[in-house]
Amino acid sequence: MASSATRIGTCSAADIKGVAVQVVTGRWLMVLASFLLMVTAGASYMFGLYSNDIKSVLGYDQTTLNLISFFKDLGANIGILSGLINEVTPPWVVLSIGAILNFVGNFMIWLAVSRKIKKPQVWHMCSYIAIGANSHTFTNTGALGYTGISAAVLAQVYRAFYGENTKAFTLFVAWLPTALSFVFIRTIRIIRIKNRPKNEVKVFYKFLYASLGLAGFLLMIIILEKKFSFTQPQYGASASVVLFLLFLPLAIVVSEEFKLWKSKRSGSREDFASSPVKIVTKIENPIENSSSTTQKKDQDHVSWCENVFNPPEIGEDFTILQALFSVEMLTLLLATISGIGGMMTMMDNLGQIGTSFGYPLKKISSFVSLTSIWCYLGQVTLSILSEVFITKYKCPRPLFLTLILVLACAGHLLIAFNVPNGLYVASVLIGFSFGAIWPLIFTIISELFGLKYYSTLYNFGGAASPIGLYLLNVKVTGYYYDEEAKKQLASLGKMRKPGEALNCFGGECFRLSFIIITVVTFFGALVSLVLVLRTRKFYSGDIYKKFRVAESPEIAMSGRELGVEPAESKVVENGTTMSGNDQHLPVAVRTN
Repeated sequence: MASSATRIGTCSAADIKGVAVQVVTGRWLMVLASFLLMVTAGASYMFGLYSNDIKSVLGYDQTTLNLISFFKDLGANIGILSGLINEVTPPWVVLSIGAILNFVGNFMIWLAVSRKIKKPQVWHMCSYIAIGANSHTFTNTGALGYTGISAAVLAQVYRAFYGENTKAFTLFVAWLPTALSFVFIRTIRIIRIKNRPKNEVKVFYKFLYASLGLAGFLLMIIILEKKFSFTQPQYGASASVVLFLLFLPLAIVVSEEFKLWKSKRSGSREDFASSPVKIVTKIENPIENSSSTTQKKDQDHVSWCENVFNPPEIGEDFTILQALFSVEMLTLLLATISGIGGMMTMMDNLGQIGTSFGYPLKKISSFVSLTSIWCYLGQVTLSILSEVFITKYKCPRPLFLTLILVLACAGHLLIAFNVPNGLYVASVLIGFSFGAIWPLIFTIISELFGLKYYSTLYNFGGAASPIGLYLLNVKVTGYYYDEEAKKQLASLGKMRKPGEALNCFGGECFRLSFIIITVVTFFGALVSLVLVLRTRKFYSGDIYKKFRVAESPEIAMSGRELGVEPAESKVVENGTTMSGNDQHLPVAVRTN
């Protein structure tokens, strides 16, 4: 009996150790680590929280401040370098570079705002903020997660540490994401597996539900903050709940890895797909087969500069120049420039908009958090809704782009006319629109122009937004704000002193600029209708047909019966498992 008890105790200890090793080395912990990294990588969405400090301490006018915010968004959208590095190095290299860039950029901003160094020149500040924001592209490349909700989470945790001292915010976002990146630097990696769990999609849904619960709690806290004034201990209590909900998916990780460990120990493979290999007997015309093979080879070897103005059918693989000179891409880029430029202008000027309208700092922080939460909800909601309407009703996906731009127009008008409490509604509308529009744009690119050059065309889509941002943020919003501020100073018989911030108060500060933004955004919506009309035929068919492997009721054998192992799958940097046929597909068109 004693010997038996000893064996049971020894076995139990070994089991605990085995489960622990499975959890630490498993891919589901990597998924959670990716989410946690991205939760702390949203400082570029929070410029409105600390922009007033930059402006007041360094004595900038609005045009200069908006120029700095433009470089922030430019750095956050230029991810070519991180992509190239990721192609030739393991994920830990990309994460390390991103962590260093994040710390250097944001730490230098903190030194400037806290007056610990000599007042930097404008181009210095532009460089610092671009470096800090560009670090997010490295984190995005090495991991994928809750980016949209990041600002709301950071705001709650930050207040628990620093209260309302926004000058320390850049120090907070300098050390926290950097520390977390190095903690999980070996967790984020490429894991190769030969079998895919059948319940994989269900597990990701569990993570989604957990994130929605977190978003719901954050939304409730914002509502309470509107009615009550929180003290720092109360912020600490709310931040504790946020952290609990943030780490709650760890239970999902342990549960799933325990199932895998148990399956491995028992030798059972019932939880895994068998990946059958279909062999179909079919007599083909050798001449036709040879002809089609020759045509396919010719298509595969088409030079990137050939047939520029003779593109294939929509949905086939375009070359880069064929896509860029197509009517569909030009209309999409024009709609992107017109629409996203205005949304990003609103988000970057949120601090000054709130100050001009007379809102206190706590309210401005709530606006930033609201925008972040609804940005995330926009990503989730539109991704699901668009798929439902496309598969069931054959609705063109660009139509959702049109609707989102019209919705953003409503938010811009609320700001233009300073509607009472309208900034709360505008934060919701524009946050939702901004979150929804990015998945739409990138999915449309993959569907219309194919996947052969998707990574390059993807970057063209992302690079379009800074163009609209520069025109609408720097040249329009900054200029008209400063002109109105100068009028207010002149009416008081004052002159701006050198090194003094130029501030404007009242609804007139942003009225004309946001009327212009509304017109430009509505123009983008009209342009997107051209894309709707040109792609209506394409979306009326089965847009996913070419991604499916046709199955035949004829002779089919299992690969294992033939002595053939199933196609190898691998977990790439973002923790998503993909088979050999769908490793390069974007999320919206990935086959399972």
